[in-house]
Amino acid sequence: MKQSGIIEFRMALGRRARASRSVAPVGVRPNWEDYPGEVREAFRRATRVYYPSVLYEEICRTLGKETFPRSYYRFMGNKILQTQLFQLLEIPHPRTRIFHGRDRLERIKESFAYPFVAKTPIGSSQGRGVFLIGSDRELRQYLDRHRPAYVQEYFPIDRDLRVVVIGGRVVHAYWRVRRPGDFRNNVAQGASIRFDDIPNEGLDFAVEVARRCSFDEVGMDICRHDNRYFILEANMVYGLEGFRQAGLDLHAILGEMLDDGLI
Repeated sequence: MKQSGIIEFRMALGRRARASRSVAPVGVRPNWEDYPGEVREAFRRATRVYYPSVLYEEICRTLGKETFPRSYYRFMGNKILQTQLFQLLEIPHPRTRIFHGRDRLERIKESFAYPFVAKTPIGSSQGRGVFLIGSDRELRQYLDRHRPAYVQEYFPIDRDLRVVVIGGRVVHAYWRVRRPGDFRNNVAQGASIRFDDIPNEGLDFAVEVARRCSFDEVGMDICRHDNRYFILEANMVYGLEGFRQAGLDLHAILGEMLDDGLI
């Protein structure tokens, strides 16, 4: 395959590409010298590297190699960075502010009325580290454990839409419907999965957000509120229960897209 006179040579590090017939992953090793000589030479020749991992992604960019997926490792589990990106691009997103300093409680109360949502901004997933704050006491408890504070307006919705976009294409979508007594829509927290009446407008919104953010592989949580779609969060490592219930194999999908040249 040629691109602008350059012969493309592809390789994969991460095992997410393990179902591919054309680009077998070599694995991620913490020490460069742990790779056999032929793998090191292949990496030097590679023009495109799939799933380079946190360890090798920046090295690939420094060497001028294309990587897939883009906007992946840097945004993985980082709600602060995601929010900054959405705000910069003026993508609809619940009003969100980050609070530093000792007088955070007073400044939060000036900016948000109860109830609002507060989150663990780095590294939380599956609905853990998400809190519905309805009083000064609950806010103090949250602030005692979180620096900085990540505070977001609360939407009284009973479901959100998980849309998985890979290479600019929707490969799966489903509703996550919260269980009674909980405000979170996470499947890991007891939410149910439904495949009925998936809105095309929501899918189009998800594809557009992925395009603008250069998210090559992402599971996006979106919702409809006040007759608008909003992006709640972008998940680079997303649950597979929705795929299992639909009889889909994510890794087979990735392998086929890779072999067909779609990614």
